[in-house]
Amino acid sequence: MVKYQSNLLREPGSMRRASTPEPEEAMTTVYDLVKERRVYSIDADKTVLEAARFMMEHSIGALPVLRNGELVGIFSERDVMNRVVAAGRTPGTTRIAEVMTSNPRGVDAGESVEECLFLMKEFGFRHLPIVSGKELKGLVSLRDLLMKSGGQKRSVA
Repeated sequence: MVKYQSNLLREPGSMRRASTPEPEEAMTTVYDLVKERRVYSIDADKTVLEAARFMMEHSIGALPVLRNGELVGIFSERDVMNRVVAAGRTPGTTRIAEVMTSNPRGVDAGESVEECLFLMKEFGFRHLPIVSGKELKGLVSLRDLLMKSGGQKRSVA
């Protein structure tokens, strides 16, 4: 069993392992999980209604939000429920920029699955943008990570 000690480190890419991973596990990066997928995103000035329809059409639960080609936020189904519907806002007139999760924490394309799980647990994230420099490479979800790690016996402390 591979176990991680979350109280040791807090910076991405700096987790210390209590035991050595299998060679195949060590080679899997977060980008490996999503590299075959198309990268979807939405402009910050679009409406919630436009985003919700786009997410429904493409069967996705979250979108990276861009302004002038730069990542500025993430908009998710949870944002629709908590920040729009429950708040009594109108989806057709509310802009994504008003209700998105701003300044999301991104992970490098070479980051490990385990480190991403650690970050999600530590900060309560369900989605992480994958970046290489300033370029958006994809978006990984908690489901993606759990599906990858589900067949392997390990735990995240």
